[in-house]
Amino acid sequence: MTPADVPGRTYRQSRFAPPPGAVEFLLIRHGESQPLRPGEAFPLVDGQGDPELAPEGRDQAERVCRRLSGEHIDAIYVSTLRRTLQTAEPLARELGLKPHVDAALREVHLGSWEGGLFRVKVAEGDPVAQRLFREERWDVIPGAEGAAALAERVRSVITRLAAAHAGRRLAVFTHGGFIAQALALASGSRPFAFLGADNASVSHLVVIGDQWVVRRYNDTAHLDGALARSSAPLT
Repeated sequence: MTPADVPGRTYRQSRFAPPPGAVEFLLIRHGESQPLRPGEAFPLVDGQGDPELAPEGRDQAERVCRRLSGEHIDAIYVSTLRRTLQTAEPLARELGLKPHVDAALREVHLGSWEGGLFRVKVAEGDPVAQRLFREERWDVIPGAEGAAALAERVRSVITRLAAAHAGRRLAVFTHGGFIAQALALASGSRPFAFLGADNASVSHLVVIGDQWVVRRYNDTAHLDGALARSSAPLT
């Protein structure tokens, strides 16, 4: 007699549970950053725009961190750009965890369109910006990070953090372009299929050895819950 032949035995659908040793990445996009004003540019850190959070972004940070504070989290990571640290600060205070800074979690480098110019070009419908979204390639912008380089950077840091935190859950405060690339690698999708995660959204990636599993994308239930909400794709 096989187990299936046991009288009265039933088989329920089961919920997903990460297997032993799997690493859960909660990929949190930073809150809304300050607006760009005509004639000004954002300060640069290692050649990349570094605006601070807008007041709306600080409110979003409080909301997402309030939600995450009820979850078990083993470590917090941020990029070198201050909007990620500012978004993570409420959670770090609540959990008593010091955020680890990792430069590889930074946003895609936008070359000559850094410092806020990307926003202007997209808003004005610049032909190069239109080509960027049509071809799904950042390096149509002069000096921008190439597709292969971005993919390798994202793959490398996810693999490295997974190796360092087997069986743990990490809250990783990062950027829209980074999240899009990570989920594209996990799913084998088009490069920009996951571009445009809302500010302070949560995406969920589970790494099981060489297998990456997308569990959640752009969760904003802690904000206003409106399905029509959208945000700028970067910075």
